[in-house]
Amino acid sequence: MIEKTIDLTAQLTTIPSPTGNTQTIIQWIKKQLETLGYHPTVNRKGSLILTVPGEHSEQERFITAHVDTLGAMVRSIKENGRIKLDLVGGFHYNSIEGEYCTIHTQDGSEFTGTILMHQTSVHVYKDAGSAERNQDNMELRLDEKVKTADDTRALGINVGDFISFDPRTVITPAGFIKSRHLDDKVSVAILLKFLEKLTVSNKKLPYTTHFFISNNEEIGYGGNSNIPEKVVEYLAVDMGAIGDDQQTDEYSVSVCVKDASGPYHLGLRQHLVHLCQQGKIPYQLDIYPYYGSDASAAMKAGADVRHGLIGAGIDASHAFERTHEESINAAEALVSAYLYSPMSDIV
Repeated sequence: MIEKTIDLTAQLTTIPSPTGNTQTIIQWIKKQLETLGYHPTVNRKGSLILTVPGEHSEQERFITAHVDTLGAMVRSIKENGRIKLDLVGGFHYNSIEGEYCTIHTQDGSEFTGTILMHQTSVHVYKDAGSAERNQDNMELRLDEKVKTADDTRALGINVGDFISFDPRTVITPAGFIKSRHLDDKVSVAILLKFLEKLTVSNKKLPYTTHFFISNNEEIGYGGNSNIPEKVVEYLAVDMGAIGDDQQTDEYSVSVCVKDASGPYHLGLRQHLVHLCQQGKIPYQLDIYPYYGSDASAAMKAGADVRHGLIGAGIDASHAFERTHEESINAAEALVSAYLYSPMSDIV
C-alpha cells in the first residue's frame, strides 16, 4: 500500500465511484485488505465489512467511512445527441459546470465528455451568464461524433447510465490536496492506513471493532445496517465542513457536535475531545447545519449506540474540495487514539 495517507487519498480519487456504481472501488479495497491478511466481506448493498477481534468482545465498536461520491446519471438523450443529467447526491449544477466526466454504460463501455450550459457561447446566447444553472439548461457534450439522439444511442448510451466526474487531483508543495471526492476518500484512506499499521504493530485492539466502508452515504442510508448487537459505540469518519460561522479548518480534525439530524452523543464527544487534548491533537468543535452522516443514518434506522462524527476539515464541500496534510494527520491521529482507548463511560 502507498506510504503516505495523502497519496493513498489521491489514488482513491482516481477510481470512479458515484453512489450506485461502487463495485470497482469496493473490490479494489477488498483486495488491498486481503493482501494485508484480512478477510473482509461484502454485504447485499455492496458495502464492505471487516471485523477485527479485540481483547474484549462483551462491548464492541463500529467505525465507518464512505467510498461513494457525488455523480450523475443519464436522464434523457436530447435530439441533438447531447445528454440531460440527473444528479446523484446533494449538490448544485453550478458546482459541475465545465467539468470533464465519463459515462459508464450498461455493457461496460466508457465515453468522455464535458458538462456545460446549453447557452455557453457568449457569442451566441445573450443569457450565457445569467441563465439558471439547472437540469433544463445544463447538458453533457460527448467527445464523439454525434448529431442526433440515435447517434448517441448507437454508442450504447442509455437512460440510467452512470456519470462520474473527473477528480483533477493535485497535491501541492505546500501540503494541500485539491480534488473532487475528498468527501469521503480522505477518511477511507485513513482507515486503510490504520489497518495496514495494525498488521505490523503486533498490537491488539482493546475491543472487537467492525470496520465498515459504506457505499450509499451520499443518498442517506450508507452505514445504517449490519451493526452487531454488541456494538456500543459507532464512529463515522467523514469530512468537516468549512464556511461562514464554522470553526472547522484545513489544519485540524473536526469533531461534530450536531448536524441536521440533531446532537451527537455527548459522552462520546467528550471522550473524543479528551483524547485530542491528551494527545495534543489539533481539533475544532463544530455544527454542520445541512449535513448527515453514516452515524446519523444508523440512528434513524434505530441503532442503540453512542454515535459520533469526526473528520478532516475540507473546504468547498460537494464542489472542488481541498484539505491540508495537517488536517489529514490530525484526523488520522484521533482515529488511532480512539480505537486504542478505553470505552467512553458516559451514557
